Amino acid sequence: MKYQRHKNEITLFTRDFSARRRWVLGVIIFGMVTLVAKAVSLQVFDKDFLQAQGDMRHISDVAVPAYRGIIRDRNGAPLAISTPVESVWINPQEFRGATRWQIKQLEHMLSVPSGKIDDLLTDTHKQFAYIARQVSPNLADQVKNLKMTGVYFEREFKRFYPTGGVAAHLIGFTDLDDKGQEGLEAAYDHLLRGVAGSKRVIRDGKRQIIDDVENIKEPVSGKTLELSIDQRIQYLAYRELAQAVTVNHAKSAVLVVLDAKNGEILAAVNQPSFNPNTRKNLKENLYRNRAFTDIFEPGSTVKPFVVAAALDGHYVLPDEKFETNGSFDIGTHVVKDVHNYGTLDLTGVIKKSSNIAVSQMALRMPPKYFWDVYHQLGFGEATASGFPSEANGALLDYASWKPFDQATLAFGYGLSASALQLARSYTALADNGILHSVSLFKRNEDPETKRIFTSRTAKSVRAMMETVIAKDGTAYEARVDGYSVAGKTGTVKKAGAGGYVEKSYFSVFAGMAPASNPRLIIVVMIDEPSAGQYYGGIVSAPVFSKVMSGALRILEVAPDQSDNMPVLLMGKN
Repeated sequence: MKYQRHKNEITLFTRDFSARRRWVLGVIIFGMVTLVAKAVSLQVFDKDFLQAQGDMRHISDVAVPAYRGIIRDRNGAPLAISTPVESVWINPQEFRGATRWQIKQLEHMLSVPSGKIDDLLTDTHKQFAYIARQVSPNLADQVKNLKMTGVYFEREFKRFYPTGGVAAHLIGFTDLDDKGQEGLEAAYDHLLRGVAGSKRVIRDGKRQIIDDVENIKEPVSGKTLELSIDQRIQYLAYRELAQAVTVNHAKSAVLVVLDAKNGEILAAVNQPSFNPNTRKNLKENLYRNRAFTDIFEPGSTVKPFVVAAALDGHYVLPDEKFETNGSFDIGTHVVKDVHNYGTLDLTGVIKKSSNIAVSQMALRMPPKYFWDVYHQLGFGEATASGFPSEANGALLDYASWKPFDQATLAFGYGLSASALQLARSYTALADNGILHSVSLFKRNEDPETKRIFTSRTAKSVRAMMETVIAKDGTAYEARVDGYSVAGKTGTVKKAGAGGYVEKSYFSVFAGMAPASNPRLIIVVMIDEPSAGQYYGGIVSAPVFSKVMSGALRILEVAPDQSDNMPVLLMGKN
């Protein structure tokens, strides 16, 4: 009985085990069939769709930044170049797992203010945020070695200006995205920036680029700009102007150097300046290129044009003399000279800078004729140099002139011009009556010349201007050893809200050399010198002398005078 019961239990256990085994086997077979079916579905029916989705997640197109064009001076020296850098950014969604130590380490390495990264992590939807822009490749490699999840890198270019503040106002600068913001960088951004390319890359699961697949479009580098500027003269002018501002306790100053033969701008400097490589805490007004954008009344520097206009129009005779007895009444107004010069010929008028004599000349000329001479010289119109926001200056229409207006225009009040406009007007005297256009780009000759004065008149007036540099002239400090100089001073009261301000002046000197066959024209304007001297012949003329002397030697212009030339003493060996 007991045996039979035991036998039955064994049979029941065997049956139960066999059923369980068949159930497990069925489950395994079902799973295998399901996997095979799924594999067939994925690899046959859904292959194209899944492959496309996979590519979307692991293959992507990225932009390849274009190299920004170089800005060079006339001799090929770089004034603005681009260097490769990298920017560091994070995906806050992925970066939230970073430890407090990792965040502090990242902030320290990239000089990021403490707490900045924490602030970026507060936005739960944000997937992109810059941590640092334009870091050096070496520093970027150090950050990469941390292998932090959610930290990414982007290749960019950073603009570098080798001359620093020397050409800062002229060249300008770019922003963090390499777009021109000021100066020529802004004006010619469309040429300099180039065209970005693109390439296809493979990313890993952390979205890091692990391989390049193909180049889709090659980046096109920006154009190179070859300027008319001579970096050597630019530096010389910058140095001397900075010293003059310091010595004279001036508010600001500008200096322009033109090639008298073709109108090329060889130098254009401003003080105060700034360093475009480090622009932190700088005020916007420091960026302004005063040589192109700021205007002032040119004062007595326009008197040679009045004499030339009167001669060409036959309103004065070459040998005529003028009585300047200290004052000249024009209606209820009075024109005065600094001193009573008595009787002056035309040369004396320029040499002594007589307001009375040029007023008398101006009043002989019909207003339209007088206005037309000034207008043709470029007053009241921008020079079209290509520099952004260039000033037009001001020239009142002759229809509204009164006699006193016409007289004051003869000694440089009632009109305004930039330093560049004034320098350009002097080409009409330097190149024997031919006015030149101006250019910031290197060129062999000027395609836009026009005659303003006869050659005979221009040469005659230029000879008169040489006497200004004589010992008893108004600008003896403008002399240049070995070279003849022709120029004119200007000491101009500054206008304020209620009229002209006492003891506030523009000190101006405009001149050319060698006077016998001018090669260079230089205009110096110093704003509000306050160290005691303010006359153009004392404040600005010495700057002219130093810059002109150096520039002529840089360009290897032959001296035209033997006086004051250094003597070489030859001794026995």
